[in-house]
Formats: sequence, structure tokens, C-alpha cells
Amino acid sequence: MKRICDFIAKWMGATVLLVAAISLIVPSSLAWIGTWVINPMLGIIMFGMGLTLTAQDLRIVLSRPRDIFIGCLTQFTVMPFLAWGLTRVFSLPQELAIGVILVGCCPGGTASNVITYLAKGDLALSVGMTAASTLLAPLLTPLLVWLLAGTMVDVHASGMLLSIVYIVILPIVCGLLCQRFVPKITQRVTPYLPAFSSLAVALTVGIVVSHNADRLLSAGFLVVLVVMLHNLLGLGIGYLVGRLLRLQRPKSVALSIEVGMQNSGLATSLAVMHFAAFPLATIPGAVFSVWHNISGAIIARIYSRNNKIDYDF
Repeated sequence: MKRICDFIAKWMGATVLLVAAISLIVPSSLAWIGTWVINPMLGIIMFGMGLTLTAQDLRIVLSRPRDIFIGCLTQFTVMPFLAWGLTRVFSLPQELAIGVILVGCCPGGTASNVITYLAKGDLALSVGMTAASTLLAPLLTPLLVWLLAGTMVDVHASGMLLSIVYIVILPIVCGLLCQRFVPKITQRVTPYLPAFSSLAVALTVGIVVSHNADRLLSAGFLVVLVVMLHNLLGLGIGYLVGRLLRLQRPKSVALSIEVGMQNSGLATSLAVMHFAAFPLATIPGAVFSVWHNISGAIIARIYSRNNKIDYDF
């Protein structure tokens, strides 16, 4: 069983891509599942994150304030404004623009920790950044969405704040409490969480794609191009910021991956909950979920192969 779970976690990108392709070609395969299940699934993934966080992980946020500050500042400036800029450069339709901006304003994704480990980056910094950006998300994500998309559509920032608390913060807290009071059970299930999260992400992407297959095919190339550029520019700028600030290479690698990989599942959930009148707003999050796992696997291989190189600026 453990080997199967390890295999699923290792090939997460391929799994997500396969499910997305099947859902696009045969929408009926998952269209029977309502989009309402997306929020509970994201909550379960965040609960799993809470189960795996340790006191040491949380101490990293306090013990390395400069690194965490640099990471979160880069995260919540580069990706939101890149998203906004790309929507303008490519003149995206309003619905797609909202979705791209939602992705850009979300915190780092949990898959970034696995990718950082594979890339031989600073894993402790990656975990600390993910925790810090996730805790900041209830405040910063609604504020940034309101700032960047408020001219296109009414943004209920307070409602988004509560949604993020319910589907992100509370599940993480519940996971931490389980870890504290039922540690034996937690230790038994933890090894299987990466595989479960991989399948949950794949199912989320499949549901969104199956419900919007026609729209995705009509606007597919443009949204895929924008999502790819958003992710790749985030990866590149994140690394460049680290090097310009003379951070050690493992830290720059972690910064690159944390900035470039977003919690696109949260973006999809927020689109479903708060922008239901704009169905295409869910598409960028779904495409990002597929693409950033592919690019993450590629960039991890590139970084790990060149891990001895440490250029001085």
C-alpha cells in the first residue's frame, strides 16, 4: 500500500494531466459530480497539511524572520501584479481575467514543499513560507483581489476572508489539534497524505474541467499560454530576487518554487463560491493546477542537477 501511495505522489503531475485530459475529452466522466465538493476536498487537503506541520515548522517562521519576510513579500507582490499585467497584455475576457488574478493572489501551494525537497532547496524555508503565506492569506488575498479586480467586478472582500478561514485556516488548526491529542493515529496516516492530496487535486481539476469543457476548448490556448507565463515568470523572478539579495542558492531555489507555485485549488474554490456568475473564472485555477505540477517536476530536475553551482553576484 505504501509503495502505491509513493508512486501516486511521485507522479502527481502526470496524474493531474491525465485526469484533466480525460475530463476534457469525455466531460461526462466527472460532470456528474457537483462543484460543491471542491471546497470540502480543499479543506481535507488543508487538514492534511495541519497533520504534517510540526512545532519545528512553526518555529521556523519566528526563527528566520528575514527569509520569511522576503519570501512572503515576494509572493504577495510578484504573483498578483504579474497576473494583473498578463491580463492586460493579452486583453483577457473579464471572466478569465478574474480567474488569473485569483490565482495570483493566493498563497503558496502545499506541493511546493515536495518540489523544493526534490530540487535540493531549503526545505525548512519552503515549509515556513507556505505556513506564513497561508496564515496571511485570509487578509491579503481578499485585499489584493479587491485592489486588482475590483474595477471589473464587485469583490466581497469580507466574504472571501471568511471563506479562506473556513476552508484553509480551520482545517489546518484541526489537523494541528489532532496531531497534539491523537499523535499515534496521526503518525499512521501521515505517510499516505501526499498520495491522498495528489488524488484530491486531480479530482478537483477534473471536476472543474468537465463542467467547463466547452468553454475551455473555446478559450483554451490563450488561457494556457497566460497560465504558463504566469508560473514560469514567477519561478524565474523568485529565483532572481533571492540571488539579487545574496541569499544562498538553496534559499533562492526555495524562494523560486514558493513564489511560482500557487494554491490554485483555493483560487478555484473562491471562484466557485464568490464568482459563480462568471463560470470561466474557475478555468485558470484548474489549468494552473495541471501546469505547475508539470513545471515543478521539470524545475526540480534542473535545480537538482545544478545544485553545486552557486553563482556570485
